[in-house]
Amino acid sequence: MVNEAIGVAAPLWAWVALAGGIVVMLGIDLFLHRDDHVVSFREALAWSGVWIAAGLGFGLVLLAWKGGDAALTYYSAYLIEKALSVDNVFIFALIFGFFAVPDRYQHRVLFWGVIGALGMRLVFIFVGASLLTALFWTAYVLGAFLIVTGWRMAFRHEGDADPGGNVMVRLLARIIPIAPGYDGNRFLTRINGRRAATMLLVALIAIESSDLIFAVDSVAAVLAITTDTFIVWASIAMAVLGLRALYFCLAGLLRRFVYLHYGLAFLLAFAGAKLILSETPVGKLPVWLSLGVIVGALAASIVWSLRATRGGDPRPDSPFTG
Repeated sequence: MVNEAIGVAAPLWAWVALAGGIVVMLGIDLFLHRDDHVVSFREALAWSGVWIAAGLGFGLVLLAWKGGDAALTYYSAYLIEKALSVDNVFIFALIFGFFAVPDRYQHRVLFWGVIGALGMRLVFIFVGASLLTALFWTAYVLGAFLIVTGWRMAFRHEGDADPGGNVMVRLLARIIPIAPGYDGNRFLTRINGRRAATMLLVALIAIESSDLIFAVDSVAAVLAITTDTFIVWASIAMAVLGLRALYFCLAGLLRRFVYLHYGLAFLLAFAGAKLILSETPVGKLPVWLSLGVIVGALAASIVWSLRATRGGDPRPDSPFTG
């Protein structure tokens, strides 16, 4: 059943060590980008390698510490979160384009956006895991939610996302005046002696609020893999930490991923079905099967996309085309 974790009883020191490692990595990242330079594709590729190596390396730590089942579960959760991150990248590109965020300040927005994303996901992890453990029918609710979300993702269109209509952005405008432009890398400035939000803060609020639904989707999908909160948090944190580098690597290539949303939609639906089945006589699906389905769906949708865009002309009906 879904409330049967795989038995990784993480002691307090493990949580502290993981949190400390995340803080150190974020500190190094912020320090190296303190000058707000434009992130080149080569630099983003190098950073992506660093974050992926850290994510894969943590799985090896779990392998040595708790064995193969824990490591395979972590890799399954990490891979599904990493895959769903591509959808975040599309939203980042849309928001940055809509608000005309200067290239040199995009990393700063994404840095604080990632911190907010980690915080939201941590809350959802403990709430979701507690509900799944205490109330068996929660698995049916979350499973149905993931299946419906997958269906909507498969048949969405670019027009479905409108940064200008973001509820949180409109709420911000009611709380504090918004300056019409940017003031360097500042989130707040002054207009006629009054404190005001810059467009950089508006873009950050748009990203954070847009990520809210992604946080619910991704946490629910990972909880379909395991309810062990340590593995869930570790896999999500390691995947989310690489979001900024992933954006700078993929922003210019999204137009070629014309069918990737079908793969992501299938993964959400699969996670939903897996969650529902866990509370039936079928029980939890084997970890190796979940990992195989995740890898297969991603590989198929990426190959399908790249073959369809070999001539350089993406399909106009793809949600990744602009």
